[in-house]
Amino acid sequence: MTRPVRVLELRCVKGTGGGPEKTILMGARRTNPRVAVTVCYIRDAADPDFSIGRRAADLAVEYVEVAERHALDRGAWADLRRIVREREIDIVHAHDYKTDALALLLARSDGIIPLATAHGWTGHSPRERLLYYPLDKRLLAMFPRIIAVSTEIRAELIRCGVRPDRVQVVLNGIDPDAFRRQPGLERSARAALGFVPGDVVIGSVGRLEPQKRFDLLIEACSRLRERWPALHLVIAGAGSCHAELEALARARLPNGVCRLLAHRSDIALLHHAFDLYVQSSDYEGTPNAVLEAMALETPLVATAAGGTTDIVRDGIDGLIVRCGDVDALASAIDRALSNAPEIRDWARAARLRTENELSFDQRMASVETIYLELAAALGTEGAAGDRCA
Repeated sequence: MTRPVRVLELRCVKGTGGGPEKTILMGARRTNPRVAVTVCYIRDAADPDFSIGRRAADLAVEYVEVAERHALDRGAWADLRRIVREREIDIVHAHDYKTDALALLLARSDGIIPLATAHGWTGHSPRERLLYYPLDKRLLAMFPRIIAVSTEIRAELIRCGVRPDRVQVVLNGIDPDAFRRQPGLERSARAALGFVPGDVVIGSVGRLEPQKRFDLLIEACSRLRERWPALHLVIAGAGSCHAELEALARARLPNGVCRLLAHRSDIALLHHAFDLYVQSSDYEGTPNAVLEAMALETPLVATAAGGTTDIVRDGIDGLIVRCGDVDALASAIDRALSNAPEIRDWARAARLRTENELSFDQRMASVETIYLELAAALGTEGAAGDRCA
């Protein structure tokens, strides 16, 4: 092609979104003369918490929105088709079950090339688990190429009938320059949260949803309080389980020991207050929050959820424990807090891993290669049916 391959990153999300938003926005910020990216978010017109547009503006990425009044808003579909045509989009890169379906429809109606990234199926509602996610996996079998963010997700897609040669694992990455620890900030970061010398601070970041199992983390910390009386827990994130977790923390921990900070935009600074980062999830894609901890040299304990074991080497970059096992989680936290030299070695190894194998530049180079391969193999003209079968 004589002009860049034009890609529309398409995503539908509520509120502040999650880990995929970091990947999409940072990817669009990257400059490659052979690829031109527009980020498009489909949003509920009545969602007061939607903030992706502000984040996109801060990063100066090419960004458009489609506001919908309800899930089947025909006006939103017309707006989306107009964007595709006006911007002469070649590839629509979908990132969730709704936009997966829309990408296939756009392939039929407008001849674009559909591509999907499977970030995982983390919802917990019966409608998602029993209807949307099984349907999504069937739809993904129609894509010419799928990016899976972990080996576990790739295996699940193949189990559901997707051809193995169409699924490529591309792990999430991180910009190690944007997430770099500055030891001089540690004292002020801890003081800003009210911690004093001698306090032991465990931190975690994520949406307050059932699959993150923050209830398990609260229980593990409760069991450790006798051995570690200065232990404190900080959880940054917003979600549907806020009130439930707040009540659990009041019941299981002394007043003020657990702090739910809601959504934070200063995650890098927040890490400077942590002695240890803990992931307690039952399910993940490839967790951006863990990558951030690794880059920021925050010692790490994590459950073996999703792609976590693709990025964290047990006993080298941190400790990996079984999902859902509060005893194992508490034991790993205790081991980490008891072995300062060992966890410093983990932190250094994790940082080096983010600078090399897990750098964001490496990830985006892999994704951009897929864009160019699709454009070259399928072209930008031809029957829509040839693009999604």
